[in-house]
Amino acid sequence: MADVVEAWSELEDEVRIQSTKIPLPSTITYRFMQHTIVPMIRFLLRLSPRGMERIPRKGSAIFAANHLSHVDPVIVVSTVRRRLHYLAKDEHFATPGVSLFMKATGQIKTERESGAAGALARASDILSEGRCLGIFPEGTRSKNTEAPFLLKGKTGVARLAAAHPEVPVVPLALIGSREMMAPKVHKIPRLWKKVKVNCGHGTSWNDWLKKNDFSSDDIAALLKMDEAERKSELAGMFRGFTDDLMRDIAALGAP
Repeated sequence: MADVVEAWSELEDEVRIQSTKIPLPSTITYRFMQHTIVPMIRFLLRLSPRGMERIPRKGSAIFAANHLSHVDPVIVVSTVRRRLHYLAKDEHFATPGVSLFMKATGQIKTERESGAAGALARASDILSEGRCLGIFPEGTRSKNTEAPFLLKGKTGVARLAAAHPEVPVVPLALIGSREMMAPKVHKIPRLWKKVKVNCGHGTSWNDWLKKNDFSSDDIAALLKMDEAERKSELAGMFRGFTDDLMRDIAALGAP
């Protein structure tokens, strides 16, 4: 099976995500907050984490969760206990108080004009520096008014995984965050509401290739295709990885 990993490396130029060359923010303030404010948040929130032993404690990782509420990033950060960087819309940096918090916790501003490509590039920068990325594969909070809330995942997470094939993508299911703070319903979090966070096993792109019985011959065939065919085939692989991830999140109990 090692052959398929070696074969995939031949596609590096095809799946590489170009760096923005914009320096990432310092995490000094974030480290301080991790040891002061985050424990306070954990004390205030009624969090019920399960499977936290599956969280990689060193190196880059992508933490992928379902998205139900404004409080979801805080819940994930408080639960996984790794320094996570989220990509945030530029308007979050326009409000003085919110902007200060975003910068202090090392969150990354994405410019509206740059679109999805710019966001992927900044996400790739995070992983290239050995840091951890928090991501909501659905791309937005679920606007469904009743269960099931889980939406179809967007393939950006798969493109990141393919570009960083050894980085694990760790699925997380948040259960109850909508009851804590439903969008357009609750102005402030209802801290007495319990939130469960279930963590699954991380799967890297290389793991996924092996799990789905891709061979070195399959990858060699990709290399022989013309550009349009190869892009189409890769798009299908990205969709397969993303769908498997969303199934994992659903199996962990995401509503």
